[in-house]
Amino acid sequence: MSRYALGVDVTEAGATAVLVDREGTVGKHATGAGDAALGRVLKQIGGPGAAESAGAAAEPARHPAVRKAFAGRTPFVCRPGTAAITAETWVGSARGAGDAICLWIGERVFAGVMLGGKPWAGAHGLAGSAAWLALNPVERQDYRKFGSLAAEVSNSGIARRLSWRIQSGDPSAVLERAGTLEAITAAHVFDGARDGDGVAISVVRETAKYIAMAIANLACTVDPEVIILAGGIADAGDLLMRPIAQECSRRLPPEMLTHFRLERSTLGPLGVAIGAAKLAAAAA
Repeated sequence: MSRYALGVDVTEAGATAVLVDREGTVGKHATGAGDAALGRVLKQIGGPGAAESAGAAAEPARHPAVRKAFAGRTPFVCRPGTAAITAETWVGSARGAGDAICLWIGERVFAGVMLGGKPWAGAHGLAGSAAWLALNPVERQDYRKFGSLAAEVSNSGIARRLSWRIQSGDPSAVLERAGTLEAITAAHVFDGARDGDGVAISVVRETAKYIAMAIANLACTVDPEVIILAGGIADAGDLLMRPIAQECSRRLPPEMLTHFRLERSTLGPLGVAIGAAKLAAAAA
C-alpha cells in the first residue's frame, strides 16, 4: 500500500474525503454538503494528487461525476457497502474477520458483505441492497420509493414514524423541541427517548425491532463471524444495541446464537471513505 491513499464517500447530501496511511490511520479529512461538495473536499485535503492511489464510493448514477471531479485521474470506484465492510474488517470493529457484514443505517441504508476475506458484490453488483429488505407485508408508497427497511429505519423514516404518531393524537415533547412536525429529526427522537418521552421510546423500540429483523435475515443467509451496525444509527447504540440483540436472540436458530456477534462501528462517518482508500490502494 502506498504511504497515503485517498478515499471519498459521495452521497446525495455531499461528500467526505480522507487521506489514510498504510496502517489505516486517517491523516486529513474533510466533509462538505451540497452538489459542489466533492470538489471542495478534494481541494481541502490537497486535491486528487494528494496520494498515490485514490478511490471513491458512490452509487453507479454518480460515477461519471466522480470521475470528472478527479480531473483526469481515474479513481477506483465502488459501492458504499463494499467500502464500508472493507474498512470494518481492516481497522474497524470486524478487524481480521473473513466473513462479516456491515449494516449501515443513517439517511442511507445499505450493507456490505465480506466472504472468505473478499468483498462480495453479487452477480450484478447489487449485493448489499439492504434498504429493500422486505420486513412488513403491508404495501406503502414509501416502501416502493425507498425500500421497506429504509422507509422504517433511515433517519427520515424514524422521524416520519414519530410525526405520524403525533398527528394521530399521541402527545410528545419532541414536537416542542423540534418546533414543527417537518423539523423533527431522528436525533430528536433519540434525545426524546433518553429523556423519557413515551412516544419517542415506543418509536425507538419499533426501530430496534426492524433493525433486528434485518440483521437476523442477513445472519441466517450468510452465517458471518460478526455483524457491524454502522452509520448514524451507531450513535444511538446506547438505546439500540441491547434491544436489537434481544430481538435477534428470538429470531435466530439456536445453533447460531452460540457464536452470534453484533458490534457497533467505531469509524463514524469516515468509514466508507476509509474503505474506498483501502480498496484503491490494493488495486493500485
